[in-house]
Amino acid sequence: MQMTDVLMAGFGGQGMLLAGKVLAHAAMAEGKEVSWLPSYGPEMRGGTANVTVCISARPIASPLITAPQGLLAMNLPSLDKFAPRVKPGGVIVINASLTEKDPERPDCTVLFVDSRGVAEAAGTARAANFVMLGAYVGLTGCVEASTVAQEIANEFTGPKAKHVPANVAAFEAGLAEGRRVVAGAEA
Repeated sequence: MQMTDVLMAGFGGQGMLLAGKVLAHAAMAEGKEVSWLPSYGPEMRGGTANVTVCISARPIASPLITAPQGLLAMNLPSLDKFAPRVKPGGVIVINASLTEKDPERPDCTVLFVDSRGVAEAAGTARAANFVMLGAYVGLTGCVEASTVAQEIANEFTGPKAKHVPANVAAFEAGLAEGRRVVAGAEA
């Protein structure tokens, strides 16, 4: 595997930092080199928040990425700010629950996901972040889905363990969305 990197962006409280943490832990569990670099404003919720995750088979020289290969955009400001930076041939996953704006990137694979609706159908609207992560993993295959599911379970322990089934179901529903795009491209 060569190096891959993804920028996950949204408002604080939308779970992008958590999704990035789960992706990073999944990659580490598979023996890959990983960097996780969060960036957020001083607000507790509602401010900007993003995280860059780099995954590689070899040591990562720098976690700073100006042109990511992937983008998960939870809201319009994130899409507007980061979509132009995605490398040609990259992947852009857009939360269609909050924006349906076309990023006008015909050189990228673009997937609109109603992450809130899919998460609600899976059992919890709060897992929209894991729907987005699932779509990205389904599109890229950067880590194994079973490893991500295990890392979600590892994240929610003790009293929070009751949230594992719905969060894993949301991830798997997003995964199916991403895999559907890949299957369509191969047909």
